[in-house]
Amino acid sequence: MSISRSAFLAGVLAVALTPVVASAADRPARDKCYGVSLAGYNDCAAGPGTSCAGTSKVDYQGNAWKLVPKGTCTTMKSPTSATGFGQLSPFTAKPKA
Repeated sequence: MSISRSAFLAGVLAVALTPVVASAADRPARDKCYGVSLAGYNDCAAGPGTSCAGTSKVDYQGNAWKLVPKGTCTTMKSPTSATGFGQLSPFTAKPKA
């Protein structure tokens, strides 16, 4: 059984145009890191008065999170956090000095 040239090319083209979808297992692990995003650059829901991505009102807002590579959150600068670093859960920002 032989395949015609046009059928072969159509098959190659169909495979080439099929989108490659990465599975969850292929994506790098990430953490929600609170208190590290700048105003308007959070990834989603930053508490009361915000709805989703890009709606945080101030830099380093304690209830606004950013997705970061797993294990890096608590090493990232956050001047509003009691520890001075990002947190894995929302927190109340410390008052500015």
